[in-house]
Amino acid sequence: MNCLQCDKPLAEDERRGAITGTMLGDEVCDVWYLCSICDVYTVVAWWDDFTGEETMSRRGPVSRKDGDERVALITGCKESWDKSCRCAAHVAYFQGTRD
Repeated sequence: MNCLQCDKPLAEDERRGAITGTMLGDEVCDVWYLCSICDVYTVVAWWDDFTGEETMSRRGPVSRKDGDERVALITGCKESWDKSCRCAAHVAYFQGTRD
């Protein structure tokens, strides 16, 4: 993955958080990377729909302030990988749009 602002390849140590949930029967996983060069986030989103087809997209750049807020939500869950989790962090992150 490359930073959406400066196009630098993002390293694993720039990964700040990941969270998985379900929406409309599909599994969604957002992975947040903070670029060490330009200090903005790139979000890599994996979407596995109920037919079994997986797609990947990127969004950003996301400002450090806004990204830090979203990553703080993710780190508020001890099992952010659990797509079935209904903790306050998951609910807030997905803004009530989960199954």
